[in-house]
Amino acid sequence: QVQLVESGGGLVQPGGSLRLSCAASGITFSIYSMGWYRQAPGKQRELVASITTGGITNYADSVKGRFTISRDNAKNTVYLQMNSLKAEDTAVYYCHAWRSGRGDYWGQGTQVTVSS
Repeated sequence: QVQLVESGGGLVQPGGSLRLSCAASGITFSIYSMGWYRQAPGKQRELVASITTGGITNYADSVKGRFTISRDNAKNTVYLQMNSLKAEDTAVYYCHAWRSGRGDYWGQGTQVTVSS
């Protein structure tokens, strides 16, 4: 059974930092591209950042220079380091795994709230 379990969300003040983690099980983690998505109330889910099996990263324009995605294949974990957080970063953040021909998987989400 595939599981993606996010952690690290919470309440943080504007300008603060958080690091999200997503631990994967039930898949051969190293062969999956990984991503972080977010969904704010009343808005569509959007891609925040992604990382390929080879470590190539991609970011939404709104988070470039502030967020960093990384992966540790030995720990089957992908991370999202979020710095200089803004109120508009408030959302539920979801971990996503995908590989062509093998389908894709989602985590349950973790809430990030940026507020003073």
